[in-house]
Parts: sequence; C-alpha cells; structure tokens
Amino acid sequence: MQARMSRPSLRCWVLATSVAAAVLAMGLARPARAQSAEPPPANSAMDAPLFNQLLVAEMALNGGDPGSAYQLMLDAARRSGDDGLFRRAADIALQARAGDQALAATQAWRQASPDSLDAIRMQMQIQLMLNRPDGLGESMQALLALTPEADRPGLIMALPRLMQRAADPKSVATVFETTLKPYRQASATQVPARVATGRAWLEAHEPDRALDLAREAHTLEPAAPGPVLLAMELMRERPAAEDLVRDYLGQGTAEPALRLTYVRLLTGGQRYEDAVHQLQIASKQQPELAPVFLSLGALELELKHPKEGEAALLRYISLVQAQNAGSVTMAASATPTMADGSPEADGDEDEDAPAKPEQGLVQAWLMLAQTAEQRGDYPAAEGWLNKIEDPQRALEVQSRRASMLVRQGKLQQARELIRKVPERRADDARAKLVAEAGVLREARQWREAFDVLADASARFSDDPDLLYEQAMMAEKIERMDEMERLLRRVIQLKPENAHAHNALGYSLADRSQRLPEARELIKRALELSPGDPFITDSLGWVEYRLDNRDEALRLLRGAYSARPDVEIAAHLGEVLWQSGQRDEARRVFNDAKGRDSTNDVLNETLTRLHVEP
Repeated sequence: MQARMSRPSLRCWVLATSVAAAVLAMGLARPARAQSAEPPPANSAMDAPLFNQLLVAEMALNGGDPGSAYQLMLDAARRSGDDGLFRRAADIALQARAGDQALAATQAWRQASPDSLDAIRMQMQIQLMLNRPDGLGESMQALLALTPEADRPGLIMALPRLMQRAADPKSVATVFETTLKPYRQASATQVPARVATGRAWLEAHEPDRALDLAREAHTLEPAAPGPVLLAMELMRERPAAEDLVRDYLGQGTAEPALRLTYVRLLTGGQRYEDAVHQLQIASKQQPELAPVFLSLGALELELKHPKEGEAALLRYISLVQAQNAGSVTMAASATPTMADGSPEADGDEDEDAPAKPEQGLVQAWLMLAQTAEQRGDYPAAEGWLNKIEDPQRALEVQSRRASMLVRQGKLQQARELIRKVPERRADDARAKLVAEAGVLREARQWREAFDVLADASARFSDDPDLLYEQAMMAEKIERMDEMERLLRRVIQLKPENAHAHNALGYSLADRSQRLPEARELIKRALELSPGDPFITDSLGWVEYRLDNRDEALRLLRGAYSARPDVEIAAHLGEVLWQSGQRDEARRVFNDAKGRDSTNDVLNETLTRLHVEP
C-alpha cells in the first residue's frame, strides 16, 4: 500500500508545482521531442540561480511573506525580461492588496517590453482600480497606438468595459473624452469613438452627454448598431433616446437581434402593444425564428387577444417540432451502431425516464391550455396538459387543472389536487401554498386565501413575496390596518420593492387617506421602476384625489397608452367623465368592456357613475 504523503513532502510538492507554473508562465519550458527526427529543442533560459530565486519567492508567498515574494519575483522578471514573471509579480501584489506595488510591476513590465499590449491592459486595469485617472490617458493612447489599425474600432468599442472597475467614473469619462477625441475624425473610428465616449458618460451618470454622442454617431452612420444599443441603454433615463431606436429599426438594414432587444425593453416596461407590433415585424422578417412566435403568443394572450395568441403559439410549436424532427434525423444518422446494425446502447441512459420536451414547448402548451380553459373547452385544455411529462413542471400543470376545477365549482377537489403534488425540491412546500392560495383567489375565497398565506408566512418567516400576497388578500377582506402593517414589513425587508410602495400608496389614495404620503410612496415606486404604467396609473389616481385633474389626465393617458389595461381604463374614464369629457370617457369605457366585461373595478365604476352602455 502506498504510504501517505507527509506534511513536509506535501509542502515541497505544492512549492514545486508553483515554481513549475512560474516556469511555464515564462515560456521557458520546452516540450519534449516527439520523434528523434525532430530538431533538438532550444536550450531553456532557466538557469540554476533563477530557478532557486523563483523557488524562494514561492516559499515566501506560501509562508505568509508576500512582500519578499513580490520583490524576488519582480527582480527575476527584470533579469529575465519575461512577461509571465512580470504578470506574476503584479498578481502577488494584488493578492496582498498592495496596489502601488502592482502598478510598479506593470510599469517595469512596460519598460522591459514596450510593445506588450498585455502589460498596458493590466496597467490600465490597476490604474482604474486605484483611481489614478491621471495616468490612464497615456496608457490608453499607448494601447491604441500599438493596436493594428484594422483592430482599432473593436478595441475602442471594448474600452468602456474597463469602467466597471472605475472608482471615479466622471474623471475616467473625461479621460475618454480627451483621449478618443482625435479618433472621432477618422472614418473607421468616428462612430466607435463617439459610442465609447457616450458609454463612459453614461457610467458617469451624465445621460444627456451620452445621448448627444449617440445622436452624432447615428447621424454619421445610420445603419451602425453601436449608437442604437447605447440609445436603448438610455431609454429609461432619457425617453427621447427611443426616437433614435425607432429611426434605426425603420430601415430595411436593421439587425433582427436589435429589434428583439428592443422588444425585451418594451416588455420590461409593460408596453405590450408596442412589443407586439415589433414582434409582428420580426415574424415577417424571420418567419422561421421560433422564439419570436412564443413571445408574440404570450403577449397577445396578455392583451386579451386569444385568437391571435393561439395562432402564434401554434406556429411556434410547429416550427420547434419541425426543427426537432430534423435534429433527430441528423442524430439518428450519426448514432454509433453495433455489428448487426442496431443502435449502440448508452450504458448511462435511463430508458424509463420520460423524454423532456424543450422548456419553450412546455410554456406554449401551458398557455394554450389556459386559453382553452378560459373559453370553456376543458377537453382541449386537458389535451395540451397531457403533453407535459416533465416532473419539474408538475405543480404548474396541476395548478392549471385546479383552475379548471374551480371554474366547474369543484373547489375542494382543486385544493386537494395541489396538495397532492410531490415535493421534489426544498421550496416546493412554499410553492404549493402559494398555488393553493391562487386557487382560492380565483374562486374569490378571499378569507381562506388570506389564511393559507398567513400559514405560509408563519412557516417561511419574513418572506417578502408571501407577505406581499398576504397583504393583497388583507385588502380584499377589508383588513386595511393589517394590509398596511404587512406592506410596511415588506418595504423594511426589501426597500427596493416598487410594488409594495405602489400598493400601499394606491390603497391610501383609493380611500382618500393621507394623500401627500400616498403621493410620496407612489413617486418612490416610480423611481424604483421608471415608466411602469401601473405605477403611473396610481400616481394619476392620487393626483385626481388631490383634485389636480389636468395632471391626473396626463398621467393616466400616458399609462393607458403604454398599457391598455382594463383597470387603468376605469380610472382614466372616471377622470374624463368627472371632467366633462364624456364622449372620450365612453370610448375608453367601451374599449375596456370589449377587453374584459367582467372586471370588478370597471363594473363598479360604471355603476357608481351611472354610465350606460
């Protein structure tokens, strides 16, 4: 039996490994000859004194003396002139949090290898980390000068990534402005230089300067994607940047990937109708791109367009199945075979495990089941659910079946269905309680839903999401003090939770209580989630309660334009009605009824205002 390595032997082995790594970093080690016919290898530059010095340096580092290790390694680098040892010296200093020594190592490296791009890049990174923008300009100029002209545009576009380490982004942006200014004149770099400088100013929280540069770059090259990506990053802070994005996408040369990026931004801002419009264009430009149809179907259903949503989802399924069939055919032709021609078995494969469909397909089947359920076609809904064999999605599938049982008046069976779902993961018990509360909410059993969520909050204490859902049920059963207590606890646990701020502010505004406080809560929510149409709706509602009707109409019109939701329509319609603009109010109300004639908020508003169809 092999004896265990003793502690001294293990330490020597670790040190030998470290020295070997240093030797490899130097590039001094040479591969052994594969055949005698090969020419003899060049002699290594590693001599005994240098090897001993590296060994002592690594011993010092492992012994807790990084200062000596750094000095020995830097001296070895200077004597050998090797890039790898300079980098090693800088790394040792960085590990010891000795920034000045790390910077000195890169300066020595640049003196030894003036044309080393790696030395300049490392020096720039350390300068940014140490907040030394005074030397950054020279390093950047040297890097640009040494980079081949053909590679310079790409380098300039990549430079802003370094800003992630910047302690003083404004000073660094000033360096970008000065250093890249000459490159704005050359045709090959005029756009990259402006975009890179714009990104630097964006990092420095100067969005107006960034937008000006994005516009300049777009004017110079309307088909260039760089200015458009910068404009997309600016859209939340400067909505005017969206004009540049629209102008680019209106061209026939627009890259489809950028349109899909724009769709994600629109969806994140809940501007679903605008997102649908862009997806419809994308579906015509790339009719074989399946994910476009999945997103389109989901958004159409969210906007209460079931026919259009189903059509898009069915198109998605057909595309994915066709692609999968092609993949299977190709895979079958490449499958290893035995001597008799049968497929070679894979010993690690579980033949009894069900084949897991793509997650996108599961999502599409779930949405189609929900749509069929909503129109009362339960057999069709069950047919879609039966296609899902992934055990990880069992709770989603059973929740959909439970929803169908609720619609048929079988609430207790629906609850039992959720409770019987196996708990495969640590958070499954929590997820089941949330799903059960959802079933009760759908059945309008607010009290029981509140009790289930209260039980969940007791079992999973200080879970902000559970507390928020419990607060929403407290409102339904008119326990407003409890609702406020729960929402304030959510805000305490997650100060950046926009929904909790908005819910508390809206609940106060809707009851005309503490309106100045309600306004501040909602404004804070809008700061946390800029452009959110539901929060904008809340702010419009509180302005209405404060009798600021012009401001209320401006906000509510903006919210309804971004997201034509039925409850936003109810608020907009009421303010229009009370402001004497009743023809417009009727149009808004009729549009909302066409979307969802059963909505409680809408019907209560129409009854209270005595609005006839």
